[in-house]
Amino acid sequence: MYRWGAVTAVGVILGYAAVLLANARHFFTDDTESQYTALWVDLGRQLREGAFPVMVPEQWMAGNNTMDDAGLFNPPQLLIDLIAPSVDNVALYATVVKLIFSIIAALGVYRICLAYGGRPAWSAAAGIALPLSGFFLFFDEASWMTALTGTAWMVHAWASSVRYTRGTGGPIPVFVFLYLTITTQYIFPAVEAILMLLAVSAGELIHQRKWQPVARLTAAAACAGLAGLLTFLPSMLSAKVTWRGVSSIINDQFLTVPWSESLNASLPSARPAFTSWWGYVQPMPVTYIAWFLIPALAFIDWRRAREAWRELSAVAIFSVIMLMWTAGPGSIGPLRWPVRVLPMLAIGLLVLVCVLLGRFGTAANPRARGIAAGVLILALWARSFSADPHAVIGHVIAALVLGGLVAAAMWLGRTRGATAAAVLAVAALFPIAYYQVEAAQPTPMTWNLPAKRSDAKAAFPDFTGTTIQLGDRALLQPGDKSIEGAYGSLVFGNYARAVELRYVNGYTPSGHYYFGEMLCMRWDGSVCPDAYRRMFAPESATGRPLVDLMKLDRVVLQRALFPDAPNQPAPTGWKWVAYPGHERYIAVLERVDGPISGTNGRISDTKNVTASSISETDTTSRVRVTSAEGGRIVFARLGWPGYRVTLNGNPIPITTVAKSLVAVQIPAGTHDAELVLTWRPPGWKIGIATAAVGLIGLGLLQWLHLRSRRQRSQTAVDARAGARRRVPNTNNATSRTLSQM
Repeated sequence: MYRWGAVTAVGVILGYAAVLLANARHFFTDDTESQYTALWVDLGRQLREGAFPVMVPEQWMAGNNTMDDAGLFNPPQLLIDLIAPSVDNVALYATVVKLIFSIIAALGVYRICLAYGGRPAWSAAAGIALPLSGFFLFFDEASWMTALTGTAWMVHAWASSVRYTRGTGGPIPVFVFLYLTITTQYIFPAVEAILMLLAVSAGELIHQRKWQPVARLTAAAACAGLAGLLTFLPSMLSAKVTWRGVSSIINDQFLTVPWSESLNASLPSARPAFTSWWGYVQPMPVTYIAWFLIPALAFIDWRRAREAWRELSAVAIFSVIMLMWTAGPGSIGPLRWPVRVLPMLAIGLLVLVCVLLGRFGTAANPRARGIAAGVLILALWARSFSADPHAVIGHVIAALVLGGLVAAAMWLGRTRGATAAAVLAVAALFPIAYYQVEAAQPTPMTWNLPAKRSDAKAAFPDFTGTTIQLGDRALLQPGDKSIEGAYGSLVFGNYARAVELRYVNGYTPSGHYYFGEMLCMRWDGSVCPDAYRRMFAPESATGRPLVDLMKLDRVVLQRALFPDAPNQPAPTGWKWVAYPGHERYIAVLERVDGPISGTNGRISDTKNVTASSISETDTTSRVRVTSAEGGRIVFARLGWPGYRVTLNGNPIPITTVAKSLVAVQIPAGTHDAELVLTWRPPGWKIGIATAAVGLIGLGLLQWLHLRSRRQRSQTAVDARAGARRRVPNTNNATSRTLSQM
């Protein structure tokens, strides 16, 4: 088993090599280049400075790291963050990190297959096929990093859950892998893990017909959930101020996949038809799983396989659940875009088919089975042609190649055995992956951000202090997307973190509804044309413009969005500043009297209050205040839930200005008092308490597991001893017989 596990790891490495030959930046695209790698660098830098980066106020909507994908409570993710600042080439770093997690995911699938009695060769084939399957390869591995890491841990949780219920494993692996799944801080793997546990529980009830193993698994899973609850409590308790605060169920056609497409899983040329960002016919084979998956159905002895239906029922239940989900509804609260669960369907079908192939595969009656396989391939071709008729020639060629591979695998299975057929199944995955990635070029997902941070920092202006950019990424032309072009002057997504500059703009899937509306700022930091006016217009409650309330030192305008702005007089107190070499893309406003972000802490406005900063951290502002008649202080902090304030140790109310900026009402008669404004992730005390309960529960489960194992071991020893006592001593009997003679 270990040998085939090593084969699985090597197979994933070879698959990555094939993909990189087709596109060297395949694993550094879209969200990976615009969100994750820069986030790793920024979090790692803060961790090295001794700070735990739950909140960065100057990053405003993108600065609350308890909201989106930071993985702050996930130890492997923190290790990734700590290493990141030492790596200049973030494209290379992302590729290596993803390779490691793809190997982890492949080994997890391998373990699931073995847990269900799969043969090592076909179990390895299933594991290697997952990282080279359509949606997982083109989205989770290429772009959505937390989907990859969450899946990698979830499949190991599945394997460990089966082993625990069947008495071959303990609760600790279940707990650890579920905890790692949850703390990736991405909701999809957490929900998928819950559905996996439900499927395993139902399957083991069907298989074992006992409730005790399922009860043990439920307890272990509950402990993991309690330990990981702190991951999602802040976002759940802050949802009311985010873009995703609505918990409604909506069924639309965007990124919902009909079953006719999601089951078209083996023709490499298939381009499924469903609505996405790129229209109806997709530019990538996202529903492809493995070339052998569907034709293999013709080479399973279904009469014998029926004997194992109880044992494999959990896999079938999981696969059906995911198949249903891919077709909709379009969003369930924060769970949007059902296409995202295609990798779960791939895992379920790969495990089911490869376990059946290993245990019940047959090449008997080759003529009939060959015809059946041909009919399945014809059905795949017909569906692919229907979805994308313009590529009919490519589909014909792909079908012929698929038929040849099936014939070769059948011949190998008959003459060399099942292992040889499995080796061919794996070997063919690599050229297919190369073909699919190369055929999808140029990928529509790339931002083409610089791979080397040193190059980006050298090209970018040295903007000190706090900056906001008013621009729109949609206005970038293809020729602009390079360091020599717009990326030497403009930031979108988390690019500012990569060049280690302090910008308001950042990547935020959740956002802050009121702040986003106030500035018409979107998830990637882009804004609308009215943002310039809004920045300098007086806010109604204070009479101060947002640039003052936010304590901004600089406003960068994208020339494409504001072509005439530099020809207009600068706002009062501001001046136009030239940055030679950057005039094509940006116009820059800076304060006449110099930066203000470092003066008097984060106090941005006062009314009838004298306030001076005592000390500042990202989560705490300490201020000395005096107010004879009572007044108000406004802070350059975004009003996330979780802020508390005390005056000389006594709690006082907290409010906001424009539903966005933190403000505090100071009572009359206050003299030389200490005001302490602090932010903590909402629910952090509850989360710590539940984590402690989860760890205590795990300890109890492990003690029960060890006691049960010792009892079983002692029972086995006693049974062997009893058996020996019951067996007559033939030597003594023979001696007595001889003496009587």
